[in-house]
Amino acid sequence: MGKKICLAIHSLEPGGMERVMNKLAWYFSSKQNIEVHLILYGKERNVFYELPDQVMIHKPSFVFQNQYRAIYTLKTLWFLRNKIKEIKPHSVLSFGEKWNNLVLLALKGSSIPVYISDRANPQKRLSYLHEKFRQKIYPSATGIIVQTDIAGDVYRKKFPDTNITVIPNPINEIEPVNICGRKKTVLFVGRFISTKHIDRLIRMFVEVNPGDWKLDIIGGDHGEHSFSEKYGSLISKLGAQNSVRLLGFKKDVYTYYKRSSIFAFTSSSEGFPNVIGEALSAGLPVVAYDCVAGPAEMIVDGQNGYLVPLHDEKKFKEKLNQLMKNQALREKMSEKSILSVKKFHISKIGE
Repeated sequence: MGKKICLAIHSLEPGGMERVMNKLAWYFSSKQNIEVHLILYGKERNVFYELPDQVMIHKPSFVFQNQYRAIYTLKTLWFLRNKIKEIKPHSVLSFGEKWNNLVLLALKGSSIPVYISDRANPQKRLSYLHEKFRQKIYPSATGIIVQTDIAGDVYRKKFPDTNITVIPNPINEIEPVNICGRKKTVLFVGRFISTKHIDRLIRMFVEVNPGDWKLDIIGGDHGEHSFSEKYGSLISKLGAQNSVRLLGFKKDVYTYYKRSSIFAFTSSSEGFPNVIGEALSAGLPVVAYDCVAGPAEMIVDGQNGYLVPLHDEKKFKEKLNQLMKNQALREKMSEKSILSVKKFHISKIGE
């Protein structure tokens, strides 16, 4: 007899959490006797990442109208409860702080096992109402999945006597190219939100650029945020139009990993940044802020990259400049980068 797995997420638009759910959907559906259902129930329900044909996708029939938020939140709850009961899965996997509250509430009183996972900085504070609700309803989950040991410590204090397990993100394997075939390019990949500090990265790059390097920024605005215009103006102000490129979201992002030489990451708040793992898999040394959770799980300082104290721009520029000027160092770190993320292969994480 086969098993049914139900994956619940608000959308599959570009993002780390969404990419992990997509990768798990591919992995689970490749297994014999496993039937995979995916419920997209957010406001937009966008699908950026391609899914296998055998994954059954379910969406509400109504359009969420934000001006009647309370009514449509109730409609979403009712949809989730009825749809999941109709599917009759052996278990449900839900991603996303705030969103997990909705799934747990929708299945309150049911016997269906529900596993939940927040995908952000474990110390992130939600609104007062969401925090209170989370404290009440998270203990009703069958299990809580966290991505790092730090997150495990935080959540065991928040939710004592609950079933908490650390499972890192699966990292896509990217076949690296010979370092001689790479361009003098520093790469950043991520959504345009304030905690990524892309404006700081642009300034730091321009200040240390020997003149023949490029900075490629892949990503775009997220939700109601609008940073693209701001970054474009900053690039013009710095006279860096020929060295800094805003490339938007790219489905062929792996092409950019392969042809770049360094990965730079200025985020100050993460759960488990997939892009760092993907950069390492592609053989890129990484310079990243050592924020609360994530980078330190993958970067061994001085071996496959550098962990820089949060917001220490002087140190960040120093390490970036060091890598830009030293091809032998980049080559040495590249070899260690590839080996360092083998433990995050989907065959291990998916199981």
